Amino acid sequence: MKFFITLLSCLIGFLSFAQLPEGFVYAKDVIPDLDVELRYYTTNNFVGKRIEGYYSNKLILTKQTALALKLVQEELLNNNLCLKVYDGYRPQQAVSHFVRWAKILNDTINKSVFYPNVEKKNLFRAGYIASKSGHSRGSTIDLTIIDGSTGKPLNMGSPYDFFGQESWVNFSGVTKKQKENRQLLQTIMQKHGFRNYPKEWWHFTLRHEPFSKTYFDFLIE
Repeated sequence: MKFFITLLSCLIGFLSFAQLPEGFVYAKDVIPDLDVELRYYTTNNFVGKRIEGYYSNKLILTKQTALALKLVQEELLNNNLCLKVYDGYRPQQAVSHFVRWAKILNDTINKSVFYPNVEKKNLFRAGYIASKSGHSRGSTIDLTIIDGSTGKPLNMGSPYDFFGQESWVNFSGVTKKQKENRQLLQTIMQKHGFRNYPKEWWHFTLRHEPFSKTYFDFLIE
């Protein structure tokens, strides 16, 4: 009898542990064929380490954001294209991890890839690192478009999370094709209710987001 009580207690604890706050969903429950590569769950990011709060490659979004994103995916599929998502909901503790990292000036393991032309001491002043992020509200997403046959991302002219003017949507130094790819992403996201941050071609926020003033800190797991 004691064994079954313990088992029941563990099961209840697990269900409580895995439950998302009301209004949030796992994106793949809404868009099963979505390609997700949470960069902050890996070492392939500007810090060079897995970021605090990321314990799984599971994309979490507000329900409204996931439903809007589903419409984007469905329209792209008509042209043999798909979405690839690099980040969505981001716990506040992850943002705090970025802030602590930015203050350690000699920790520059991935500088050559993500911020070759920006001195680390200037990351706050330049706006690349801040103490709050719209991602923590659950309706902001970082993404690109990939070829539906090969899974290869379209060439946008700069890598995801690159700190520099090359990542600005209207940067003039990209090729005609790269500009077209950026415009395609802009157009289809805006069509389905998202607004872009003009200094990051990959960054979009749902208009009329449901938690516009709340910054969450639950884990990604």
